[in-house]
Amino acid sequence: MQHIGEAFIYDAIRTPRGRGKPTGKLHTQTPLCLASCLLKELSCRYPQIVETADEVVLGCCEQFNDQGGNLARSSALQAGYGVTTPGLMVSRFCGSGLDAVNTAAAKLMAGQADLIIAGGVEMLSLVSIFASGGPMGSDVSFKDLIVQIPQGLSADLIATLHGYSRNDVDALGAASQQRAYTAWAKGWFRNSIVPIRNGGKEPILAEDELVRENVTTESLARLPPAFERIGEAYSQYIRFRYPQVAKIRHVHHAGNSSGIADGAAVVFLANRRIGEELGIRPKAQIISTASAGDDPCIMLTAPAAATRKALARAGLTMADIDLFEVNEAFASVVLYFMEKTKVSFERINVGGGAIAMGHPVGATGAILIGTLVDEMKRRNVEYGVVTMCTGLGMGVATVIKCL
Repeated sequence: MQHIGEAFIYDAIRTPRGRGKPTGKLHTQTPLCLASCLLKELSCRYPQIVETADEVVLGCCEQFNDQGGNLARSSALQAGYGVTTPGLMVSRFCGSGLDAVNTAAAKLMAGQADLIIAGGVEMLSLVSIFASGGPMGSDVSFKDLIVQIPQGLSADLIATLHGYSRNDVDALGAASQQRAYTAWAKGWFRNSIVPIRNGGKEPILAEDELVRENVTTESLARLPPAFERIGEAYSQYIRFRYPQVAKIRHVHHAGNSSGIADGAAVVFLANRRIGEELGIRPKAQIISTASAGDDPCIMLTAPAAATRKALARAGLTMADIDLFEVNEAFASVVLYFMEKTKVSFERINVGGGAIAMGHPVGATGAILIGTLVDEMKRRNVEYGVVTMCTGLGMGVATVIKCL
């Protein structure tokens, strides 16, 4: 008998996030290494899954070179899973990892699978954003149609249109760093982290590499805007799409934008029967998901709409949600979400976010699933939402109930 309608989270683990540059500590690894390391860890915890997993589903933004060729299948084979375990890759830009989890949940809810390992991987130190190409970079007529601009300029455009000051975005960036530093100091992430080792016993990375101590709004105020120079080249594009904007105020920089990172994460999802057979209890349940679209030029504003759709499907409201993980692509993304949903910052990214810990784009959504579940368990609260913006003006959301 199929257990239709159930998608439970039994476990969620991730690598530390490394600096996504050749100087980063994970740069000597490969995407295959990171993903297969996590799959091996799950198989050590639950040996039965190597032969019973219906599928491995991984998100990755840039499926090119070392990240190409169906990395999900390759990782399952590398990790020693059965040759009968297929792999599926998902791509929705920055939302790829979250959509991989949502895809797995949909299969479970439909009764078309019993056990799926879903997650994501991205190594920006090896494969840069847009390395795989696409019409937004190569097709002039398409670029004119959607008025595509770099994401950093989209973040500055949001701040300009909605009146977010340099102090507003710096305050959010500083809060992210302070919260992340506190969370690491108190061990909030310890149970979900799988250190990456390079043959020897000592790990090459056991904690998120980008987190810094003593970051304040005042210290961030000294950083120069990152997108002012490139903004000059796109000023006419922006005026064409948003004629009310006489001049963009450039307020974003490295201290209030997501850090470039390497990393991976996986989530063990299954129906109730699998948990009973393995003798384990689920930590949480995915009860609804949604995606949404908005203007591709401003690009980063769809998480609020995606969240509303997902909550409506679950029969919930913003007020019912105890905790939100809103990916910190840029500070203005979170400020916009707060403005449109009226959700207070006290319920958002309570352990810091991508501004502090980095954004390994195709993996981040799966990382946030684990972060949210752990924090809901720690606080003993009931409902949470993960949501994030993606390229070309899309948003993804997932509603989770803690068990």
